[in-house]
Amino acid sequence: MARSRGRLADLAAYAGVSEATVSRVLNDKPGVATSTRQTVLTALDVLGYERPSKLKKNSAGLIGLVVPELTNPIFPMFAQEIETQLAAANYTPVLCTQTPGGVHEDEYVQMLLDRGVSAIIFVSGFHADTTASTERYSSLRDRGLPIALVNGYRDDVDATFISHDDVASMQLAVRHLRNLGHRRIGFATGPLRYVPVQRRIEGFRAAMADDLPEGVDLDDLISTTLFSVEGGATAARQLVDAGATAVIAGSDVMALGVLRGAGQLGLTVPDDLSVIGSDDVPFMGFVDPPLTTIRMDVRGMSQAAVTAVLSEVSGERAEHREYTFVPELILRSSTAPAPVTARG
Repeated sequence: MARSRGRLADLAAYAGVSEATVSRVLNDKPGVATSTRQTVLTALDVLGYERPSKLKKNSAGLIGLVVPELTNPIFPMFAQEIETQLAAANYTPVLCTQTPGGVHEDEYVQMLLDRGVSAIIFVSGFHADTTASTERYSSLRDRGLPIALVNGYRDDVDATFISHDDVASMQLAVRHLRNLGHRRIGFATGPLRYVPVQRRIEGFRAAMADDLPEGVDLDDLISTTLFSVEGGATAARQLVDAGATAVIAGSDVMALGVLRGAGQLGLTVPDDLSVIGSDDVPFMGFVDPPLTTIRMDVRGMSQAAVTAVLSEVSGERAEHREYTFVPELILRSSTAPAPVTARG
């Protein structure tokens, strides 16, 4: 009896629900929301408790989901979409969140393997970092584990990749600003070692090449800092000093930093400086001013990642290819015609 109560307490604490709710789930009773039921079942599997026989038929297995820290809202968006779609397919998602100085991706993978997961989906993991070895992913493929890797293509990993079209996103942003009369357009982004950063810089350079003001060095209009508010503010100061009348940010979080940096310089957005973000995370329509941004197709990308691993779990052969998803320009109030003195 004490052991049973201990199990209920452990599961309730891990899942963040009451012991009564855990009991209802374990006894397969009605009256529990689907999302709550999945949370309790995930806790049961992660903590190593055996499922009651009546529940074993309700789950086809575990799928690991490894994401970076949740401070950038784009990652919770991916986590929610992927978990929802896995649950709908009768799989239990096991979310592993990396934090600076916390559990390493490789440690999470070993934990997931120890739990007998059927597949793993990686969102912006080490596969996105060109300085990191891809051997960890190749070893998973060698053992026959289905994996899908989101945002960060690597040619030497035999797996399915799901990517935002970073080059097209820059073309959309630059074209919009050019149509508003901007010619000195800056790009604020994160560290150069990441695949999406490299691709966006490539797209930015290509889009800017045909109409760059004479005497302007395009390198001066690219700032690689950090994917953070502070990084965006730092980039804003650098790019404004270089003469930029508009800034494209590599994430919406960075764009918030650009807004802050502009304010610190005494500039008004969008009258003095136009700003475009990237991702279209929640609440960007409610900042001041509402943020024009490039929307990432999180739902479509999540569906593709889930479909890829579940197809392989069911016995289909995985393709080594990359699926790219088209971005969408979301127009709000942070962009406006270039200042008259900056045109021409």
